[in-house]
Amino acid sequence: MEKNFSYTSLYNFTYNIFKHIGCNNSDATTATKTLLAADLRGIDSHGVARLSGYVRLWQAKRINSNPNIKIIHETISTATVDGDAGLGLVVAPHAIQIAIKKAEHAGTGWVSVCNSNHFGIAGYHAMMALEKDMIGIAMTNASALVAPTFSIERMLGTNPIAVAIPADKQPAFVADFATTTAANGKLEILQRKKEDAPLGWVQDKNGNASTNANELKQGGALLPLGSDKEHGSHKGYALGSIVDIFSAVFSGASYGPWAPPFPAYVPIPENMPGKGLGHFFGAMRIDAFRPADDFKKHIDNWIERFRRAKPAAGYDKVLIPGDPEREMEEIRIKEGIPVVESVVEELKTLAKQFNIETEF
Repeated sequence: MEKNFSYTSLYNFTYNIFKHIGCNNSDATTATKTLLAADLRGIDSHGVARLSGYVRLWQAKRINSNPNIKIIHETISTATVDGDAGLGLVVAPHAIQIAIKKAEHAGTGWVSVCNSNHFGIAGYHAMMALEKDMIGIAMTNASALVAPTFSIERMLGTNPIAVAIPADKQPAFVADFATTTAANGKLEILQRKKEDAPLGWVQDKNGNASTNANELKQGGALLPLGSDKEHGSHKGYALGSIVDIFSAVFSGASYGPWAPPFPAYVPIPENMPGKGLGHFFGAMRIDAFRPADDFKKHIDNWIERFRRAKPAAGYDKVLIPGDPEREMEEIRIKEGIPVVESVVEELKTLAKQFNIETEF
């Protein structure tokens, strides 16, 4: 069962929750916009469904609701940022803005982040560069839930990559994807719906293919993009490793199996080599490579040609990365955001906990 809520009602509720855990007005606003961007774009696993998880991390004193985010190392075009254990929903927008400012002066800007937390959807941060006519890149490492190819041990996170590229008359190209066959949040959605996972998403604790959406709770693991060696999982493994190194080894965050878990009840790994989760951001000024207008006209041409590609049988059209999310956002702004019953119950619990009046 699902119930639709307006963006405004979810915004006001989420903002109040962030205020109640100690965020100032500016950070509560940033965190709310970042979080709800996932719901608007149809990535329900990373929106209000995660709100109670952030609160539990705060209660466990793993999130600092009033962080002193600061640059700890920099050059003309690069910086390393310490997020002071802040909400990733706040730290990440701050860091990509630093990358954008670097790019304004140097042509490109690159920022690695340590001592942060889960930052929502990667695409939201990459898209912030579009406002400045720049290409944006965002990555993050995450809780170790993914077994490398040929392994049964959980060593990597879902480690997403997002790239946003501005166009002229066409909508921007926005690729936002996990380096696993599916993100853990999609498993959580299936668990709430009591449905099986497609074959190729997870393996059991012995490395056998499974369709059990609860497999991670029984010692199993998510699979890298490609699902197995024959279908290219070594490529997903490599991509996830690159994200881990760029996000965490660069910045001084904890990497690989030491990445701090999102569930507050899961113990922090021992002998952590760094601080918190790590992110990596890039901003590239188009005119650092060629005239921006010229580039954007050619991106339009690229997009238009791909849209004209002949679809396979059973399909109406060829999509451009970012199309489904953009179309979903237009629908949900008008019709509301669907929230499954189990998440509504979690929001009701939060409302009661913080004595917030709400339509839930």
